[in-house]
Amino acid sequence: MDRIIEYMLAEDEGFGDVTSNAVVEEGMEVGAHIVSKDNGILAGINIIRDLFEEHGVKVSFWLAEGSKISEGDLLISLRGDARIILLLERTALNLLMRMSGVASAANKYVKMVEDFDVRVAGTRKTSPAIAKFDKYALGVGGADTHRLGLDDMVLIKDNHIATCKTPLEALLKAKANVSFSKKIEIEVETLEDAVDCVKNGADIVMLDNMSPDEVKNVLDKLDELNIRKNSLIEVSGGISEDTILDYAELGVDIISMGALTHSTRSLDFSLKLDG
Repeated sequence: MDRIIEYMLAEDEGFGDVTSNAVVEEGMEVGAHIVSKDNGILAGINIIRDLFEEHGVKVSFWLAEGSKISEGDLLISLRGDARIILLLERTALNLLMRMSGVASAANKYVKMVEDFDVRVAGTRKTSPAIAKFDKYALGVGGADTHRLGLDDMVLIKDNHIATCKTPLEALLKAKANVSFSKKIEIEVETLEDAVDCVKNGADIVMLDNMSPDEVKNVLDKLDELNIRKNSLIEVSGGISEDTILDYAELGVDIISMGALTHSTRSLDFSLKLDG
């Protein structure tokens, strides 16, 4: 994460902040503050503190990660070199706003299903290069990160299955070639494939793009065969605010949602120098 932030700063600065260098006196010390112009959940405040402090800016704040925030709330106070604060401003705000937006979305959906024994999870549909920040924010919002990267676990998706004859063949190949220490998840699209994969020891079976009625049929069949507890059942694909309760009520174990990171709105924050 430190290397990514370094790149962000270098990309923004280029060969120098010509505006600040032309207008702001060298060595001028100022106070500044970041204020929320939105409502939601705060995420990334510790990362932003470290960013400013590593560049010699003094930081004060009283809010913890995951705090509820409202329009007008003071998020952080700063004291330091004016040119440095202005150099860090946009990178700091972009990260803080993005992460708080992801955390707010995650928290919203987690709260919607809090009466059910189900876990809301993200996916790898994150913004390029800042996946670790998105995943961190999911956790702040109360959601599960799911995989952090390709090395976390085996997740057999449709393109992997396309290289085999059936989902079951792909599952059996994975079980034969992967250490016992790695969980194996497989994506399926039919009741028959779901039953085959549960019977054959998949740790997690993802029911992909199935309607609530189709998911119910799968769960009923697994109960009938007395194998429901053999695997965790995850649902994914197009789940929204309008449908998430329909899936939670069925008794699935995991609801994964790419929308938590691929289309979440950033919160709106503002940095102002003190007059």
